[in-house]
Amino acid sequence: MGTRIQSFNDSLAKPLKLSARVTLALLVLFLLASFWQPLWRISMEAPQYPNGLSMDIYPHMVVGGHDNTDIREINILNHYIGMKPIDRASLTDLDWMPFAIGGLVLFALRAAAIGNGRSLVDLFVLTGYVCTFAFARFVLKLYTYGHDLNPDAPVKVKGFTPALFGTKQIANFTTHSFPQLGTAFVMVFVLGVTALMVMHFLPSRAAKKRARAAIKAEQAPAPA
Repeated sequence: MGTRIQSFNDSLAKPLKLSARVTLALLVLFLLASFWQPLWRISMEAPQYPNGLSMDIYPHMVVGGHDNTDIREINILNHYIGMKPIDRASLTDLDWMPFAIGGLVLFALRAAAIGNGRSLVDLFVLTGYVCTFAFARFVLKLYTYGHDLNPDAPVKVKGFTPALFGTKQIANFTTHSFPQLGTAFVMVFVLGVTALMVMHFLPSRAAKKRARAAIKAEQAPAPA
């Protein structure tokens, strides 16, 4: 156990390869690009809306389809069943997400500049936390919108959770919810950081195994 801990500590202080530093700098570009692309799209279809309604969720705003007019139509429908209106002021998670993305950018550049395993671990842990927390908040927000209904609404419906991923039928509406290009950019960043972690820490463990095998070979009795 002590040998494993020492090996891990050695990997933490071990400098990153130049190729890993360059890769981190390139991954930052994907993270920055995600700010300007929608992360998620929620759309719906119904007989009274043959062209459908949609809204794109960005890290800092929500944009409705058809020149942003769909948000108004969606809120009118939500009003009849007692759902709270969808507007920028109520989507408080979009207040901190740009700062979270900016923080990841700074930590990635820090890891590229400092260039050791410890800075890479910091980036990996922070990335996992931000992505997990953001997705959990998204799930909670959908659940709250569908269950915190006004009991005095003109149309009474049972509490529901809007589609998180895929297609779901709600009354006469077919709703769709899918990740968009911004999420793909974030996933490229996440997978890239994960791959760098694996490449940085696994070789050192393999080297330890080779060293132990060499020691055992030296200590083995010579054949008679």
